[in-house]
Amino acid sequence: MTNQSGPTSRAPSTGDLMESLSASENLDTFFTENESQFCGEDIAAYLNQLLRQKHLRKSTVIRRSMLSEIYAYQIFGGVKKPRRDKLLCLALGMGLSLEETQKMLRVCGFPPLYVRHQRDCVIIHALLHQLTVSELNALLDEKHMPLCL
Repeated sequence: MTNQSGPTSRAPSTGDLMESLSASENLDTFFTENESQFCGEDIAAYLNQLLRQKHLRKSTVIRRSMLSEIYAYQIFGGVKKPRRDKLLCLALGMGLSLEETQKMLRVCGFPPLYVRHQRDCVIIHALLHQLTVSELNALLDEKHMPLCL
């Protein structure tokens, strides 16, 4: 299934991709035709793109994220692949909205925050109310849930 450009084009849904994969005789052709639809983009490239779009300084985001400075610079440099929680700390450090955070998680190959998971609810609350990583961790600690670090 190719994603054609035009005024009425839309990205194929997951169901559309599954149909296309089921009907495909050749896996390589499927991959080629749907290349732009897959998750797992270069995390460092995506994070650096977000910095540019939001006019943020890397040092400021790293300080706000409360991640180790060396580790965070390695993430932005593409040396380290962060876990989901580290990305969430960076999302808070960047001041991302819930929607921007969900997109970041998807693009980076992680599951989005899910309202039926209590810990994810606390993180969603933190994003909606623009809490800091410290404030999020205080809430998680109150609820006896693993901290976001």
